[in-house]
Amino acid sequence: MRDWNLAFRTPSEAPGWQRWLVYSALARVLIFAALVFVFGFLVLIGLHALGWSMKTAPPDIKGWSQLIVRTVPTVFAYLILTRLIERRWPAELAWRKLPAHASAGLVLGTILLCTVVGVLWLAGSYHVLDTGGEVHWLAEILTVGLGAGISEEIVFRGVLYRIVEESLGTWIALLVSALAFGAIHLGNPNATLWSGTAIAIEAGVLFGLVYHVTRSLWFCMGLHAAWNLMEGPVLGTSVSGLPAQGWVHAQMSGPDWLSGGSFGPEASLVTPLCSLALAGVFLFIALRRSSIVPPFWARRAAVAS
Repeated sequence: MRDWNLAFRTPSEAPGWQRWLVYSALARVLIFAALVFVFGFLVLIGLHALGWSMKTAPPDIKGWSQLIVRTVPTVFAYLILTRLIERRWPAELAWRKLPAHASAGLVLGTILLCTVVGVLWLAGSYHVLDTGGEVHWLAEILTVGLGAGISEEIVFRGVLYRIVEESLGTWIALLVSALAFGAIHLGNPNATLWSGTAIAIEAGVLFGLVYHVTRSLWFCMGLHAAWNLMEGPVLGTSVSGLPAQGWVHAQMSGPDWLSGGSFGPEASLVTPLCSLALAGVFLFIALRRSSIVPPFWARRAAVAS
């Protein structure tokens, strides 16, 4: 039987009720979601008691508060899912991978966003007005960098992509996780159906393939964090529709399909095209390795034959 490098397989000795209520893809996703809800509620109570969730709290305290709210529930829920339900050590979060993989993700994300903004600058859509803008760096790193990078990658790559791939295969996992990732951004300020679709393409597909090839959440987290930090606090453009405030004081111009409009560069046609080009590199690697995972029924048919 071929080893598809899957993190989890249903134990062969598991009774039928456990296969459906504990080990199935849907069951594990729901268990994770319930754990996040419980831990999130407890964290909010604790932060409120400390006064860290107050609107009058200093920016750095707000940054720490947002980091805790976003990461503690997801990290604890994921550890319980992997250790108690799947009964394994999460190799995708192995500490030995952290320095190299996170650094590689940070570098790749920086190069990608600089490429996107560079193309927009060459096209006359991105204009640098000034530098040295006031940025609360610690708060930005904690929130749009670490907070978003850690929590969203655990949810969408560690849970949704990985678990769907283990059941329905790589292609369906890419589709499901990308659509879900785009959908959650539809609630952002200035979001449109196109902006959600663009994020599903540029981030959902790319990050899914990055995880497929590397099997490392650290790599995805580094890529995600660099994407957000370069786009907003450094280059001064809107991050997923949020107001632009960065070290570079920049202005966007041109038609919305080029500039991204009020949503920011993520809704520019340039961004999904650049991201798809990079995703093509990771897809090429996956195809060369023959690592694309078939759905469970195809794997069963292969074993039976």
